[in-house]
Amino acid sequence: MLVTRLADIGASDRDVHAPTFRSRRLLLAQDGMGFSFHDTILYAGSVTPMWYRNHLEAVYCIDGEGELEETETGVIHQITPGTLYALDKHDRHELRAKTDLRMICVFNPPLWGGEVHEEDGSYPLLGAPPTRPTHDRNAKSVVTGGNGRNRKGPKD
Repeated sequence: MLVTRLADIGASDRDVHAPTFRSRRLLLAQDGMGFSFHDTILYAGSVTPMWYRNHLEAVYCIDGEGELEETETGVIHQITPGTLYALDKHDRHELRAKTDLRMICVFNPPLWGGEVHEEDGSYPLLGAPPTRPTHDRNAKSVVTGGNGRNRKGPKD
């Protein structure tokens, strides 16, 4: 079982800052889940063009207001808490944050950690995801990595 607390992500390599956003990456490729899971804040007034040509992404808004524009069609969707959008066709899009937007993002294939958008708005594809980690079924201790993640082994 993997247990991660958002408070433990800060100042680690899982806390990624870019000009228009901050992404706290709670699950990454090396965690072996087959997807990555991020808590991302897009800054008020920012405009972020994106195109995930290498990844599929689902995004759920939990706070703030913004607009999502489908680049190819010009269709604009209002983003408010409770809105989910899924980029199921590697859609080019632009996200405009009216206020700070707090978004929960899931990527497949998973990100590895420090990626930021390339010039075309995509994340690079950084190799094949690792196999799921194996755990010692007799382990009784808690191992804490330097990134604030706790891994607990089964207990008797």
